[in-house]
Amino acid sequence: MNDQKNYSRGLLLCLLATVSWGAMFPLMDVTLKHIDPFTFTCMRYAIAGAMFLVFLKLREGAAGFKLKGERIGLAWLFGTAGFAGFQFLVFFGQDLIGARGALNASIMMATMPMMGFLVNWVLRKVVPPKGALAFIGMSFVGVILVVSDGSLSSLLAHPSDFGPDALLLFAALCWVIYTSGATFFPTWSPIKYTAITTVLGLASATVITAVILASGGVPVPSGHDVTAILPELAYMSIIAGFVGVLGWNFGNKYLGPLNGVLFMDVVPITAFIISALTGVIPAGMQIVGASLTALALVFNNLYLRRVAQRTAAAQAAAKPVTTAPNAGEEKPAPVTAGR
Repeated sequence: MNDQKNYSRGLLLCLLATVSWGAMFPLMDVTLKHIDPFTFTCMRYAIAGAMFLVFLKLREGAAGFKLKGERIGLAWLFGTAGFAGFQFLVFFGQDLIGARGALNASIMMATMPMMGFLVNWVLRKVVPPKGALAFIGMSFVGVILVVSDGSLSSLLAHPSDFGPDALLLFAALCWVIYTSGATFFPTWSPIKYTAITTVLGLASATVITAVILASGGVPVPSGHDVTAILPELAYMSIIAGFVGVLGWNFGNKYLGPLNGVLFMDVVPITAFIISALTGVIPAGMQIVGASLTALALVFNNLYLRRVAQRTAAAQAAAKPVTTAPNAGEEKPAPVTAGR
C-alpha cells in the first residue's frame, strides 16, 4: 500500500516538474522581448539559489554547508556548466531562432537521456548497449525533422540556422554533464548538490553577464524592462526553478531514474501545446520529429529493462547452489588464513 502511494506521488511530482519546464520555453518568448537571457538567468537563479540554500538549511542544518575537504573546484565546474552553460545557451539560442525557438528548445530537452549515454561513454568509459546506440540515432533523426521542418534540403540551404540549433544542442549537453556530475559527490544529498552548484554556477554567470553588459554586447535592462517581466521571473525562478527541480529530485527518488526519465517527453508536448494556443502552430513534420524522439526514449527505456532482466537472470544462474549438510553428516572445517 505504501509502495503504491509512493509510486503515485512520484508520478505526480515528475509530471509537475516536466510540465513546469515545458511551459517555460513559450514564456521565454515573451521575456526575451524585454530582457537579455544573460541578465535574466542571473536574476532567476539569485532567487532560486536563495530558496535552495534555505531549504538545505531546513533539511540538513549547518552540516549541509560544510565543504571542508570537498572538491569545490569540480562542483564549480559542474555548476557553471548547468547554470551558466545550459541557461545562457538554451535561451540565447531560442532568442536567435525567433518564433519557433520554443519548439526547437523543448525538443532538445528530450534528447538529454540519450546524451547521458554518450557522456557516460566519454567520462566513465561505459559503452552503451548496441540497441541504445540505435535509439540515440533515432532520437537525433527526430531532432533534425523538428529543426528543418522536415526539409533537409532547406536546412542545408540555410547554414546560418546551424548556429542557433547547435547552441540548443550544446546547452542540452551542458545540463547532462551537470546532472552526471552528481555522481562525483556520492556523500551529498540531491538537495545539497543542487544548492551548492547553483550558488557556484551563479557566481560564474554573474561574472560573464557583467563582462557582456560592460562590453556593450547586450543593452543594460531598464527598470521598465525588469518590471515588465516580473510575472515570468516569478514563474521561472519559483515554479520551474525551485518547485520543478525539487519535484524532479523527489519524483525520481520514488519512481527510480528509469521510470522518471520517461517524463522528459512531457517537456516538448507541453511546449507544443502552449505554443499552439499562443498562435505558433507546429508544422506537421515537427510533430512527427517530436514523436520520433519521444518514441526513441520510450523504446530505449523498454530495451534497457529487458537488458537488466537478462543480466539479473544470468547472474542468478551463475551463482553456485548451496545445500545444507544432511543430518549426522560432518560439516567441513572452515578455511582459515595460513592453513
